[in-house]
Amino acid sequence: MAYYVISSENLMVTINDQGAEIVKIHGTTKNIDYLWNGDPSVWPKTSPVLFPVIGGLKENTFTYKGIKYNMNRHGFCRETLFTVTEQTKSVITFTLEANEYTLSQYPFAFRFSVKHEIKDNQLFVSYIVENRDTKPMLFSVGAHPGFNVPIHPTSSFEDYYLLFSSVENTGRYNINREGLIENTPTTLLQNTDRLLLTRELFYKDALVFKTLKSTSISLLSNTSEYGLKYTFHGFPYMGIWQPKDAPFLCVEPWCGIGDTVGSNYALEEKEGINELPVGETFVRSWDVEFF
Repeated sequence: MAYYVISSENLMVTINDQGAEIVKIHGTTKNIDYLWNGDPSVWPKTSPVLFPVIGGLKENTFTYKGIKYNMNRHGFCRETLFTVTEQTKSVITFTLEANEYTLSQYPFAFRFSVKHEIKDNQLFVSYIVENRDTKPMLFSVGAHPGFNVPIHPTSSFEDYYLLFSSVENTGRYNINREGLIENTPTTLLQNTDRLLLTRELFYKDALVFKTLKSTSISLLSNTSEYGLKYTFHGFPYMGIWQPKDAPFLCVEPWCGIGDTVGSNYALEEKEGINELPVGETFVRSWDVEFF
């Protein structure tokens, strides 16, 4: 395990080659840390990459062509070492190729790269999935960064709110005790582009959205100038999560979603699964502007 740093005049980002996980985002001119520090007593992660599944599988199991496989929540990517395949002062790319370990729980040959790039006060992240198999590849991919809230210690969690780029009318899909998503949403966003943050919002696990119109979400404060704007395209699902009373918030654009209570285990029929033809490449990107 090793750590790598990319930087600009305004931003410094540290990434771990285990999981290609961002572990620190530091605003150098403002002397502000925007990313959660990974305190294991609260949540030992900081910004895990979710691949090749998102969320929980029913009984940590899926089937493909009738064969049973076991995989933990959010997939194996988080705990796997990547190889650096590109590096400059402001750009770094980590790559993982299918191997004996991955094939034991996921029956596809692939090449998966995560590219990080800094421009001024923005961080750009791209997920690049290549199908190296002789059959179509089924997968999910997504982000899970935890941003400090409050960003500055002079503010409180309740001073912050989320500003959506579109007016939203959508409910949240609750997650049950087994980590499976309920079939019917409950009311949350009604003709509004704002969500005021309260601790109680997350006492029943993550907010899961399936029908957001927005392509960006800003984290803003009523009492502080510090915040961020998170932009994402081509991610049809969104999770927003906080461990109980934790000092951070995860904003998670997903290409895929966890199993529902009615899952039949079949990967071919899983909601939100992506199918990539032989020899093709799938790319999704997100970026964050820090201020």
